[in-house]
Amino acid sequence: MIEGGVEAFAGSRVLLLQGPVGPFFARFAKDLKRAGAHVEAIAFNGGDWLFQPPRSVCPTTLYRGTMQAWPDWLARLIVARSIDMVFLFGDCRPVHRAAHRVATRLGVEVGVFEEGYLRPDFITLERHGVNANSPSRQGPAHYRACPLRQATVRPMPRSFWPMVWWGFVYFLAASLARPWFRDYRHHRPIGFLQALPWLRSPLRKAWYALAERGVQARMTGAWSGRFFLVPLQVHNDAQVHFHANVGGVAGFIADTIASFGRAAPADALLVFKHHPLDRGYCDYARTIARAARAAGCAARVVYCHDQHMPTVLPHCRAVVVINSTSGLAAIGCGRPTKVLGEAIYDMPGLAFQGSLDRFWSEADSAAPDRDLYERFRGELIATTQINGNFYRRLDRTACATGLVWTGERARAAAAMVAFPLRGSSTATLAARTPARATI
Repeated sequence: MIEGGVEAFAGSRVLLLQGPVGPFFARFAKDLKRAGAHVEAIAFNGGDWLFQPPRSVCPTTLYRGTMQAWPDWLARLIVARSIDMVFLFGDCRPVHRAAHRVATRLGVEVGVFEEGYLRPDFITLERHGVNANSPSRQGPAHYRACPLRQATVRPMPRSFWPMVWWGFVYFLAASLARPWFRDYRHHRPIGFLQALPWLRSPLRKAWYALAERGVQARMTGAWSGRFFLVPLQVHNDAQVHFHANVGGVAGFIADTIASFGRAAPADALLVFKHHPLDRGYCDYARTIARAARAAGCAARVVYCHDQHMPTVLPHCRAVVVINSTSGLAAIGCGRPTKVLGEAIYDMPGLAFQGSLDRFWSEADSAAPDRDLYERFRGELIATTQINGNFYRRLDRTACATGLVWTGERARAAAAMVAFPLRGSSTATLAARTPARATI
């Protein structure tokens, strides 16, 4: 399946900022260097430092300054090193939002990694931004004109526990090294107390397995076709805070229940499913119970945790999300879906475009367009997705990251070094970039 991949970046001068927790960016640096790129990296905390690439692969610079000084410091480094490519994970982190503005001003291309739009078999790599910031966001007419693409996908083994392990090690290192990075501000809390939720999580999982016995059987049996499913997101998910005006997860819960109470059919049930990565942090039982009582629908609202999504999804009546990738999974399963935040798949023909109050009664006639979904999915895979995972290598023989780059995805990667960044002037780019990367 590999017809290009990182070879598209041969000759580029690449700067790596923060990657996913764990060694993915260190492995990516090895692949870039092997392909002929010149690579440098920046570490912002002890976790970044622990997982930095080997010095034989690329030098790593420690940034220990303030967040206020970061943009000017980065601009000087980009100019001094003649950087023409910046890679980062997550475009909403404070260090990355500032870096994105600097790179755009200097005409430097930005490649943004993120968890896959189509999980668990893919990761995302896009130019400029991801999710609501994605330049790939188009209307249904664009995708209807796209060919039907057939993608060969290697299934990704479960990577939950590798992700938990790498996250634990990363945050432990970041906590221990805080005295050396006093001015750093992470997008999530860093400290030894952050280990407590991860210790609490397996205990809660065991408790929910007992307390919620029979819930999945009811969802696939007596409740099948009756319940509206609401997959919750992690409480500090950047997509919730930057790309949704819903008052956070708690506000989303309250508004959804209020709407359900006043407008949903009397035979309908509302099922909230907790996010597994948030199990140790949050418990919305009281929030849900209080809102359901106030809306007069307490007997029709259910809160559950570890039911198997692929199993229960085909049995739900419809799905309500903020902007979770679960929404795209629901659309792929043929379930009517209402999106309350900004999402790449929120368009006529895929997601319901009316109000939430209308959705409860109109969902039965709002099934997604299967042909549009197949064309959208095929285009998404071809232009933004890479078969693989950040925390577990799918194909160790192919490359250090273990990713499987399709030929079309490799060509999309090549476009990062072949076409100008939107909004950048050709003159600026010519002045900033070597002739080999004719942007």
